[in-house]
Amino acid sequence: GSMHFYRKSANFYGGQGIVGAQAPVGAGLAFAAKYNTPEGEKSPIAVACYGDGAANQGQIWEAANMSKLWDLPMVFVTENNHYGMGTSTARHSCNDHYYTMGGRTIPGIRINGMNVLAVKQGFAMVREHCSSGKGPFYVEFDTYRYHGHSMSDPGTTYRTREEVGGVRTARDPIEYVKKLLMDNSFYTAEELKAVEKQIRNEVQESLAAAKAGKPLPDEDLTKEIYSTADFKSEPVEFIRMPDYHNSI
Repeated sequence: GSMHFYRKSANFYGGQGIVGAQAPVGAGLAFAAKYNTPEGEKSPIAVACYGDGAANQGQIWEAANMSKLWDLPMVFVTENNHYGMGTSTARHSCNDHYYTMGGRTIPGIRINGMNVLAVKQGFAMVREHCSSGKGPFYVEFDTYRYHGHSMSDPGTTYRTREEVGGVRTARDPIEYVKKLLMDNSFYTAEELKAVEKQIRNEVQESLAAAKAGKPLPDEDLTKEIYSTADFKSEPVEFIRMPDYHNSI
C-alpha cells in the first residue's frame, strides 16, 4: 500500500503501518517548516491524509491540539469514503462532519473530492491560510471507493451494488472531467479515447515489467539497514537475533 512509498527529495514522507500515525509525523514536519522559515516569509505546509476510519484516532487529536497551540502550517485531510474499512460513518463516528473536528479553534472545509477543480481551488485557499502563519486547517474530502477496502473485501456486504453504481454514474471524477473537456471543446471524444488507450498501454507495459522481475538475492536482506556518516548504505554481515540463552 501507500505506506511503502517514500521520497524525501519530493517532500513525500510516506505513510505509516499504524492507523493515523502520519498525523503526528506531519505535525513534526509542519514544526520544522515553521522553524526554518525566515520571519515574514510564507512557509511550506505539511499535509497528513487519512481515511474516515482513522479520523477519531487519539494521536490525530493530540497532533491537532499541538498544531493549534503553536499555529503550525499543518493540514489534516480526512478522505471520507463513508465506509472506512467496511462500517458506515453513521455507525463508527459520533461526528461524521469531519471538517468540523477542529471545533472553535481550527477552521475546516468540506470539498467535493470527486471534482478535481473543487479540490484545486479549495486547497489553494487552505494553503494560503496555513503558509501565512494562521495555523492548522481541517479538510474533508467527500469521496467514494467503488471496490472493497482490500482483496478480501468484496465491497458489497455493507452496501448495495445499486448504491455503488449510482455513485459511479452520478459522481465519477474521470467521467466528469471527460464531459467538461468535450463540452468546452478542449478535446473530442476520439482524442480522449486515444489518451485512454495510451494510458492503458503504459499500465500494461509497467505490469509486464513488474512480472518479469526476479526475486532479490538473499544478501539484499541486510542492505540499507545501517548507513555511514555520508548516508550511504553500510552492509552488515548478520542481523542480530534474540539472545535466547540470556533471555528470561
